Amino acid sequence: MLRRIFPLLAMLIAIAACAPARAEPLVRLSLVDRDSGQVLNEYPHRGDTWVAGHPGHRYSVRLTNTTGQRVLVVLSVDGVNAVSGQTASPSQAGYVLGPWETAEIAGWRKSLDEIAQFVFTDVGDSYAARTGRPDNIGVIGIAVFRERPRYRPMTPPVARAEAGAAAKSAPQSREAEAAADMAEQRIGTGHGQREWAPVGQTEFVRASRSPAQVSELRYDRRDRLVTLGVLPRRSPDWRAPRTPRAFPEGFVADPPGWR
Repeated sequence: MLRRIFPLLAMLIAIAACAPARAEPLVRLSLVDRDSGQVLNEYPHRGDTWVAGHPGHRYSVRLTNTTGQRVLVVLSVDGVNAVSGQTASPSQAGYVLGPWETAEIAGWRKSLDEIAQFVFTDVGDSYAARTGRPDNIGVIGIAVFRERPRYRPMTPPVARAEAGAAAKSAPQSREAEAAADMAEQRIGTGHGQREWAPVGQTEFVRASRSPAQVSELRYDRRDRLVTLGVLPRRSPDWRAPRTPRAFPEGFVADPPGWR
C-alpha cells in the first residue's frame, strides 16, 4: 500500500510545484493625493475598486512596473487618453516604463515639456465634460503591453516615455447599474494649472495587439461612496467634527495685548 501511495504523493508534490503562483500585475496602479501626500486608500466593492477623491485636490497616477522588462502603459482618465487627449483606446500612445520603474503621472500631457495638472473637480468642470465626453467620468484605467523581443525584425513606431513616473483586473462593463451610478457621479478630473514635467520619446514595439493587462480604479467623493455602500457610515478614515472640550489646554494664558 505504501509503495502505491508514495509515487502518488510525489506526483501531487510535483504538480503543486509546477502550479503558477497568484500572478502579480505587470503594472500596479494607485492614486496619490498631491496636496496631502497620501496614497489614496482602495476599497473593493461589487467587482470594482474605489478611491475617495477630495474636491479641489491635485492628484497623480502612480504606475509601478513589477517586471524586469520595459512595458508600455496607455493611461485613460475619465475615458480620455492622458497623453493625446483622444477618446481612450488601448492602441494609442502611452508611457514607457523601464524595468522595475515607478512613475507618477500628474497631469494631461500638453507637450514634451508640460502637463496640465490632474485635479478633482465638479463633474461639469472636468476635462471630459468640457470636451463633450462625460460618459466615462469617474474611472482611471491602464492598458499594459509587453515589449516584443528586440532580436526580432521589427519596424518600431514611436511611443512617448515618462522619465521616472495595486492593481485590479478591469471588470467587464457594468449594465444598467453602471449607467445609474454614472448619472450620480459627483466629481471628475479637471484640466489644472500648467506644470513643468519634461519627457522624451523612445521606440517601443508591442509584443501583441491586445494588452497583457487592463486595470482600472473608480473614484468619487467620499459622501457618494458612503451612499453607494462602498464605505460604511463611519469609515476607517472618518474624522468626527470638532466638538467643544471643557479642558482643551493646561493653564490660563494671557489674553492678546495683556501686559
